[in-house]
Amino acid sequence: MSNSSSISHFLLLALADTRQLQLLHFCLLLGISLAALLGNGLIISAIACHHHLHTPMFFFLLNLALTDLGSICTTVPKAMHNSLWDTRNISYTGCAAQLFFFFFFMGAELALLTIMCYDRYVSICKPLHYGTLLGSRACAHMAAAFLKLSCSHSNLGEVWLLALGACLVFVCFVFIVFSYVQILRVVLRIPSEQGRQKAFSTCFPHLVVISLFLSTGTFAYLKPPSMSSPSLDLALSVLYSVVTPALNPLIYSLRNQVLKAAVWRLMTGCFQGH
Repeated sequence: MSNSSSISHFLLLALADTRQLQLLHFCLLLGISLAALLGNGLIISAIACHHHLHTPMFFFLLNLALTDLGSICTTVPKAMHNSLWDTRNISYTGCAAQLFFFFFFMGAELALLTIMCYDRYVSICKPLHYGTLLGSRACAHMAAAFLKLSCSHSNLGEVWLLALGACLVFVCFVFIVFSYVQILRVVLRIPSEQGRQKAFSTCFPHLVVISLFLSTGTFAYLKPPSMSSPSLDLALSVLYSVVTPALNPLIYSLRNQVLKAAVWRLMTGCFQGH
């Protein structure tokens, strides 16, 4: 008889060892997840309900909010459950599903941030061609492109899949850097100070979001082995998979007066309706 065994569950890294810290982490995760649900939900509702926001920039922002919600809902509920009930178990099927959706939403977020960079590039460097290059059909095709990338190549080996993912990340990074170099060149040639500030203000939220996402994710996976530790790895994973999606709505809404006004009208309309 052959000696075989099957894996039925895994043990996740514990957020804390003491019961008091576990309950504290549960409350923190609950607060972060509620803030993310509220912020992203308000952005999605405001863009969907106001027709003057049906533009390429807000279309991509709506998709980014949906992706952030998916990322939060993939990992946080299980972490909250483990902290509340003092357990570390996760089933094999649950772990596989969580990994699939986690990398799917992370890849989708990177793709959307890259597309939003292209949107900023076209609006600043080629404003007369904006309607042609970013029409409704083009926006729909670009927003759905990461679905095809995420669901293809399922028969590839793990090494080839990782190599493909690394290449895609590198291509997105190079495209973002190249786009912002071109944007900077155009903005610096704008004669008025007010015009330069307006152009920079439209790029600032995207730059902050993508810097947080790429810096934390890159450091988490490319840091030297000497700096690796379970607590640091756990903190970094929480930072780019939980905190960043929760901060995205705040970052985008703070500098966008049109979006702030739409969210405010949505909230006041709901209160008046009740």
